[in-house]
This record gives sequence, structure tokens and C-alpha cells, in this order.
Amino acid sequence: MSKSQLTLTPVETVACCSPLVREPLAADRAESVAPLLKALADPVRLRLVSIVAASEGGEACVCDLNDAFDLSQPTISHHLKVLHEAGLLDRSKRGVWVYYAVRREVLADLAALIGGGA
Repeated sequence: MSKSQLTLTPVETVACCSPLVREPLAADRAESVAPLLKALADPVRLRLVSIVAASEGGEACVCDLNDAFDLSQPTISHHLKVLHEAGLLDRSKRGVWVYYAVRREVLADLAALIGGGA
């Protein structure tokens, strides 16, 4: 019997399909999370967030971030701008330097989503 001719009863259909054990990600939640994941999908940006998060107080000066990469300062600034606009980093200017801080609540939400808690 070919698959195109196979007809299952409702009981057989339930028996062959794995039931959901929790609510899947809603469409509106997926829309709000996708830009965050897209921003983190670049290896440089992922490392930048990791460096900032690992820094004392969860913040780092752009001058220290530039030294961590073999990239030009404008390239690092572009990546930091993408992370800031996505809502993953906050920034504040102190004198001539800009400091970036992780938004811990956003990272916690992502961790819960990826870890299965959301």
C-alpha cells in the first residue's frame, strides 16, 4: 500500500504523533525574539556580548572591546550599534568613551527560551 493511499483513524493519528508537553512559541513572541537572535547570529557580535557580560559589573568600555578583535574600530562600532539597536546592550557616554552594558533581563529571557523555560 502506498503512503498516498494510507488513511488513519483519529485514534491512529494521535497514537503516531508526539503530543506537545508545553505551549510552543507563539507567533508574536517569535516575531519579537527573531531580531535578538539575528543580532547574535554573527560570531563577532556573539563574542562582544560575551565579553561585555563577562566584564566586571557587566559593562565594558569600547576602548577595551576594540583591543579584543583584529578588526577596525568602525567595524566594532557597527557591531555594537546592531547589538544596542536589537536591545541586547545599553550604552552610556562617559567623557570621550562609550561604555556598553548587557541587558541582563533580555539575556535571561533568551536563555529561558533556548533552555526550554519560556
